[in-house]
Amino acid sequence: MMKKREFYVVIERDEDGFYVGEVPQLKACYSQGETIDELMENMKEVITMCLEELEENDNLVNLNEFIGVQKIRV
Repeated sequence: MMKKREFYVVIERDEDGFYVGEVPQLKACYSQGETIDELMENMKEVITMCLEELEENDNLVNLNEFIGVQKIRV
């Protein structure tokens, strides 16, 4: 069994009202849901799949560290 890890999910709402989440530390790790609860359940599944793929390729040690989100005005 894999060790438990914590990830940040960046959440946006698209033009159709769906919540879209992405994990910046994992490439191509995103999902959507009609509610935030549904999104987070979907994200757990996607994160698990991404981690399994990384584990198979011995790439788990190469995860980027998520620092945060900043707002900038231009």
